[in-house]
Amino acid sequence: MPELSRFFGIIIRMYYDDHPPPHFHAIYGQYEMQVGIDPIIILNGQLPRRAVSMVIEWAAIHQQELMDNWKRLEVNRTTLRIEPLD
Repeated sequence: MPELSRFFGIIIRMYYDDHPPPHFHAIYGQYEMQVGIDPIIILNGQLPRRAVSMVIEWAAIHQQELMDNWKRLEVNRTTLRIEPLD
């Protein structure tokens, strides 16, 4: 499960052979949330409110890179790291 980014204790990952729609997983401590890429929407799970807002902000900034990584995984290519939220 490739790690795409890490910021403020939040880990962003995508899983190989994951199901549609295109999405990523945000992990923060004991919490995990799946976030759709286009549109950016919470699909499942939860994080603390502040972590959710940071993940959504980060996803909006890097939406195209997230979609590119999803497409890379579909054809069994390695993912590319994405800059963390500052």
